[in-house]
Amino acid sequence: MQSNFDTSLELLEIVRQKQLYPKLLKQIKKDFDLANVPISISEDIYPEELKSTIHEKIYYLIMEKFQDYLNLLYVVDISEKEVKKIPPSDVLEISAEVSFLLLKREWQKVWFKAKYSS
Repeated sequence: MQSNFDTSLELLEIVRQKQLYPKLLKQIKKDFDLANVPISISEDIYPEELKSTIHEKIYYLIMEKFQDYLNLLYVVDISEKEVKKIPPSDVLEISAEVSFLLLKREWQKVWFKAKYSS
């Protein structure tokens, strides 16, 4: 599994090449639902739009519903250590970095399921 991505779009392009993009969308929806954080993602959403939607949602959660943000990080299983590595800056940049961490973790889940399921 490739895991050394530089950007969210690079990650999403690899996911599309491996034909796991629909499964990634399902996993993202599932985890957001489990965290009780509604997100609107259609099955035909483009990677740029997906990245943007997640970024906006994370930004909103940090600014308006911080407890829901923390719950989402827990449900998705994003390492606290990784979040703490994000340099302190403005919320827009932090939310972009957290969005990238979220996409990487969701991709990891999808990749493992695809590789090890029969």
